[in-house]
Amino acid sequence: MGSSSVPLAGFKGLCSDLLVALRKEQPLTAKELGARFGLTANAFRRHLKELGDAGLVHFRREVRGVGGPVYAYSLTERGEELFPRSYARPLADALEVVRTEQGSAGVVRIFRRRWQALAYAAKPVLATMPLAERARAVAAMLTDNGYMAESESASPHAVLIRAHNCALREIAQQFPEVCSAEVAFIEDVLGTVVERRSHMMHGCNSCEYAAHEAVPPSDITPIGPQRAARIPAAQAKKVTARAPSSSRTPSPPDSTRTSSASCRTSRTK
Repeated sequence: MGSSSVPLAGFKGLCSDLLVALRKEQPLTAKELGARFGLTANAFRRHLKELGDAGLVHFRREVRGVGGPVYAYSLTERGEELFPRSYARPLADALEVVRTEQGSAGVVRIFRRRWQALAYAAKPVLATMPLAERARAVAAMLTDNGYMAESESASPHAVLIRAHNCALREIAQQFPEVCSAEVAFIEDVLGTVVERRSHMMHGCNSCEYAAHEAVPPSDITPIGPQRAARIPAAQAKKVTARAPSSSRTPSPPDSTRTSSASCRTSRTK
């Protein structure tokens, strides 16, 4: 068998050919793969183990006629995702029909229902967690859905979540309103108001979301009269202005929720 005609990002040579062979004819045993490539089964087992460790290939025991069971290899879902899947154009066409018949609100409803299903499953588990742990869980959920997200905690009551990849980039370019569904999902799971500080659709390197929750009274350290006397009036006014609200207030429409200080990249230029 010749070399792979399907380019796979990050793979070349025998590993790439092996993945393509499995995609075409899976499941295959190491012996069957060896026969197709003119190599021994042992030569393939090492590559199959490497691909298995990477989560791209798995195997199951099969009985094929007379003799003992054999190990038949197939691609995992992650392995299948290495191959091109062109969903964007048909999905965009379908969404255009929805927008024509139901307006932008109809498009947003479709994506909100998807995120709401994820939030519904996650909220009971996350409800008792501190904000920083909830943010890590949200970042993991976004990553599982293709957003390559991470979180960081500025304090026990303030977090940032950054998504470095847009799994719906082509769709979001044509239907920017769908981004509001992601913001609503993050707010729903975190249980607090979220501000989008940067947006890939505005040319930023990531979508960054900031969230904070009210500081419980038990976490506030009282300031003694001597220390309070040393704080200048202007500084005290700033501290008062920064105090978080004790109740959650409704978020404004998505079109106004990206911070005016849009991209970190643009701020540093």
